[in-house]
This record gives sequence, structure tokens and C-alpha cells, in this order.
Amino acid sequence: MRALRILLIVMVILGGIFVIVDRVAVSFAEGEAADRLKATENLADTPDVSINGFPFLTQLAGGTLDEVRVGIQDYEAGTGDGTRTIRIADLRADMNGVDFSGDFSSAVADSATGTATVAYDELLKNATSEPGRVAPGVTARVVGLSDGGNGKIKVAVEATVLGAELPEPVSVLSSVTVVDGDTVRVKADAVPEFGGVEIVESSVRRITDFEQKIDGLPGGIRLDKVEAAEDGVEITVKGSDVRLVG
Repeated sequence: MRALRILLIVMVILGGIFVIVDRVAVSFAEGEAADRLKATENLADTPDVSINGFPFLTQLAGGTLDEVRVGIQDYEAGTGDGTRTIRIADLRADMNGVDFSGDFSSAVADSATGTATVAYDELLKNATSEPGRVAPGVTARVVGLSDGGNGKIKVAVEATVLGAELPEPVSVLSSVTVVDGDTVRVKADAVPEFGGVEIVESSVRRITDFEQKIDGLPGGIRLDKVEAAEDGVEITVKGSDVRLVG
């Protein structure tokens, strides 16, 4: 019995040492991966990288990680014109089946899903900011975006009728959708009225409706779905064969 107790004690100690070594190794790997990702994406701040699954050392030996979670704050995505960017306040992705090289100089995930949050003031940058003519004697421009409830965006439109600015912006509920995996489209469910003046729908939609391209996301992930939320639009992203680094 004494020998058995000694054996059990030794096994517990060795198991504890293994866990400690495993956690130290995963912490080091997370730091290396974060630094590589920061350099690859030219980020201002170091991203959050979490390697899930236990034990890590067996995953390391096999060259494939079960799941890697990445979080990036204030990511500057492209807008398709090569000059302007759009800021993603919070970008998070879960990478599954990540094959990596021994020095973490390259890492490719079989699949990835995640979310990207874009504030309303960022999305507003691509709406028409200058007043546009929507009818004889009537001009209008979009001055604000906000949560309209039920996944809709409330678009605030400032209008001037016969030289007099309306006392309050006119609000219209708009649907928001993803187009071609790289564009957010905002389209009014119905065109607003401006002081009872007869207007041309196509002219109004040139003001209320707009699109914002969002590309150049890490690893080539693309937009999937989008809906309005309290502080901005929440976009679901996904991808396959996503290259984290290298």
C-alpha cells in the first residue's frame, strides 16, 4: 500500500508538472502568434490570440491546432479605392484546424467564423454628405445613422424645402445587407416625404441609399451577414483556407 501511495503521489506531481509546462508552452505560442499577426497585418497594437484545447503540447507535436481565437481592435479595412479605409472597432474570429510551421512563421486555418463591428459614424462616411436635389426646390442629405430596431438602420435625412430647412430631420428605416461578400448595402424600405412636396423616388434614393465596400480583412475572410445594433452594424464574417501569418 505504501508503494502504491508513493506511485500515486509521483503521478500527481508529474501530472502537475505536465500541466504547468503545457500552459507555459501555450502562453509562449500565443505571444509568438500575436507578434507575427501584428507584423503581417501592420497593426498598431498587439492583437489578442488564444489557443484553445488541452493538452497544447500534443497539438504542437501534430502541427495542427484545434482552435485559435483572434481579437483585433480598431482594424483599418480597405474600401476598394486604394486610398480610404474604414475602421472596424472590434474584429473577432474563431479559426479551426490551424496548420502551422514549427516557428509559427506561417499558419493557415481550414475555416474561420467571426464578427466585425463598424460604428455608425464610420459607415456614414460613404453616405451622401452634400445636399442633393430630390425635387424642384427640395434638397436633402443624410446627417445620421442609428439603430432602428429589428435589425434595421434609422437614417436621418436633413431637408430644405423652398429655401427653408425643415425643423427636424426626416427619419427612414432602412434594410442593411451584404452584397458579394465585401459590401454593406443600406437601402430605405420606403422613401421619406418632405413637407408634403411631391418627389421623385429615384432622386431620393440617391441620397438615402448607399453602399460601403469593406475588404482587405485578415487572411482573406469575407463578409457574410449584417444587421443593425445599438452602437453600429454587426457583421458576421467567414472564410476557408484563412492565412493568419506567412
